[in-house]
Amino acid sequence: MPFINMELHRADRIGWLRAAVLGANDGTISVASLIIGVAAAGASQSSILISGIAGLVAGAMSMAAGEYVSVQSQADTEKADIELEKHELETEPEHELEELTLIYVNRGLDEPLAKLVAERLMSKDALGTHVRDELGITETLRARPLQASAGRRHMTISSRI
Repeated sequence: MPFINMELHRADRIGWLRAAVLGANDGTISVASLIIGVAAAGASQSSILISGIAGLVAGAMSMAAGEYVSVQSQADTEKADIELEKHELETEPEHELEELTLIYVNRGLDEPLAKLVAERLMSKDALGTHVRDELGITETLRARPLQASAGRRHMTISSRI
């Protein structure tokens, strides 16, 4: 019976974790500061509550929009890099093979093996291989603006409650 390795890695959640920590920290401090400021001005309890809720909603919307724009910029850059790589593979396939071979040599393979690996991988999926190994873009870590903004908004709201 084959051994199935069931390791639990968290790298696919790093972006979410970063957003959660930043959102929790920012949300807690900004809403608490707003409530303290309104309370210090002598506002009624209902005004303090309304101010806190308004701060929570405004902060969540702002953070979600900011996260979307930020990650969309990353996605646009990734897309442009992929298009450039696609063009280079079409116009300079030998140079791209040399480039990939050098990447594998720098990772520890001897040159003949590195070239063989590069040739085999490029014969199956040249663009995918270059995107992953040259550009460092993987499906797990690829920029997803809508997911980032939804996650940021959710984490911001839950951290402020």
